[in-house]
Amino acid sequence: MDLEKYLNSEDGSQGGETHQLSKEEYAALKKQEREEVWAEIDAKAQDVFKDSDSLKGFLNFVAQCAPQRTPNLLLLYSQNPEIRQVKTYEKIREEKHSIRPEARGKGYLFMAGQEYEKDGVAMQGYSICRAYDISQIRMKQPEPRPQKSMEELMGALLKNADVRIQIAENLPEGVQAQYIPNQRSIYVRNGMSEVTTFHAINRELACASLDLHNGTYSRAKVSAQAFCAAYVVAQKYGVENSGFRFDKVCEMQGKGNRDPKELRDFINDIKNASYTIGTRMDRNLGEAEQAFTADEFNVEEGKKGKTAKNKSQTER
Repeated sequence: MDLEKYLNSEDGSQGGETHQLSKEEYAALKKQEREEVWAEIDAKAQDVFKDSDSLKGFLNFVAQCAPQRTPNLLLLYSQNPEIRQVKTYEKIREEKHSIRPEARGKGYLFMAGQEYEKDGVAMQGYSICRAYDISQIRMKQPEPRPQKSMEELMGALLKNADVRIQIAENLPEGVQAQYIPNQRSIYVRNGMSEVTTFHAINRELACASLDLHNGTYSRAKVSAQAFCAAYVVAQKYGVENSGFRFDKVCEMQGKGNRDPKELRDFINDIKNASYTIGTRMDRNLGEAEQAFTADEFNVEEGKKGKTAKNKSQTER
């Protein structure tokens, strides 16, 4: 009888180990594991840029998946494009949840942040472990995001923006909106459809978020990332986005035949810009619940001419 299949721990690691690894063997094993994981990440980074449909599929994943570091987005996407939100086994236990029986041992490779000390200095690193999608966990499943009206979405998009957004009547032909870095302003053409206006402003907000304010900003260097970020935001909030085409973006990235690190940096810009916009929009959409509203629970006005007495008056 092979006991290993019965002794698998819930996080997918195997019990009943018969050989104790030496320090050197363990280090070599972990090194190989890291190399294999990074090879998978780099391969996927190249794969998503091979054509427009491939990039669109990955951007859809970025829109649906809970915020992650770029390497994890690529690693998780390579394993299951349907993943929405993952938790490590330790986090699941900490939150007093458990893994569904049918999902035990079927977690996904994941790079978890890890703190360690080297020469007395606190350092940040990572460990490779297993993580489980929320659908694999015994817990309340997230409800679908309610579809907001374009009026609500535009309000959330424009409220408390980090840059000034204003109408411009004299934009050149073909320019829907433009971020001007030295003015920290976005100028928008008036009279476009709501959907087009939403996409155009998102693209320019993404440009603004990628401006490091150190004199190195170049629209040519960030316009493709901003275009992709605008698509991610639209996809996240259910705004019609069939007009986006990514062939030019893929051509700029050599259809994936570039240094994987450069491709990961490009994806990282998309992720950071779309997360920045989405975080503010989520906050603004939530604030709508705090608006002043009247209800039937009002305190009736007391009898006229009668005022409350203070403590000193009542004690006399």
